[in-house]
Amino acid sequence: MSDNRGPDSAEQRERIDVYLGRTGVIARNPRIVPLTGDASDRRYYRVLTATEPPFVLALHAGAFDVNTLPFVNVARLFEKMPVPIPHVLGHADDIGVLALEDLGDVTLQAHLGAATPSQHAALYRQAVGLIATMQRRGAELESPEYLPYRIAFDVEKLTWEMDFFTKHFIEAYRGVVIAPAAKEALREEFTQVIEELSSEPRVLCHRDYHSRNLMIHDDRLYIIDFQDARMGPDTYDLVSLLRDSYVDLPEQTVSELMAYFLALQGATDQEAAFRDRFDLMALQRNLKALGTFGYQTTARRNPVYIQYIPRTLRHVRDNLGRHHRFSRLRDILAAHVEEFR
Repeated sequence: MSDNRGPDSAEQRERIDVYLGRTGVIARNPRIVPLTGDASDRRYYRVLTATEPPFVLALHAGAFDVNTLPFVNVARLFEKMPVPIPHVLGHADDIGVLALEDLGDVTLQAHLGAATPSQHAALYRQAVGLIATMQRRGAELESPEYLPYRIAFDVEKLTWEMDFFTKHFIEAYRGVVIAPAAKEALREEFTQVIEELSSEPRVLCHRDYHSRNLMIHDDRLYIIDFQDARMGPDTYDLVSLLRDSYVDLPEQTVSELMAYFLALQGATDQEAAFRDRFDLMALQRNLKALGTFGYQTTARRNPVYIQYIPRTLRHVRDNLGRHHRFSRLRDILAAHVEEFR
């Protein structure tokens, strides 16, 4: 096996060789190219041969049962809608390897730098349309057979995420010691946000629907990294897309795409109320993102996410200043995060 930029470890090389040996691909002298991964413990490799289309191997941390693997379970649901996702080409449960269709390297985030304004608008309308499809078809296909219908952004999950922000961004990343009284006051404010969000009617959510999880392949968008799909507010995926930590969108674009989403939902008369719910969801999701970036930097020693912290802080600051209801929360946070002052 030719290996110009080989797998990260001997153990991973061995698993790749075993899979390629079982499938006969190793006889075609494949080249293995590491791909940029996500924030999970999975590792991805492209397999290239001279005669066959490339494909991607996803190496999981350990063995799995493909019949219960969340990625495969959600893929079955998404294929029924249908929405465009990479096809599962094969698997080796005992060595934790999943073979996937190769969608190339161009994410929506990467493409935007080369896109014309009209291409940019078309791609985002396509992305919003896919959210509407997931919500509509998700309701029609609801079944306990699929994992997302068994889990939700409930009080427990949202509370964990807010605690994650406090622990990994304020305390670990920024090195701030929060006094017990201030921490309790922060918890009280977060509880109000959590209770409101958890009480909203729930729809199917991708859960991480942003510009790095949308790939452009054959001139259309494909959805990846959907294994954590669950039920949640109808604003969740739209917030992920329009208050993205990785891309700046003009406020006019955000408003236009929000209006487009409401038109697809037949709810154009609900724009003001929807905007309020959108901002509440954005506040929670961006705070959680800051927690993730702090965790990746301090606990995982992965500094790549530091560059996305300033934009995410701006999203939070703008939302805190947009609504009077957030005044106390803003004051508490500003005492510990200078960008909110």
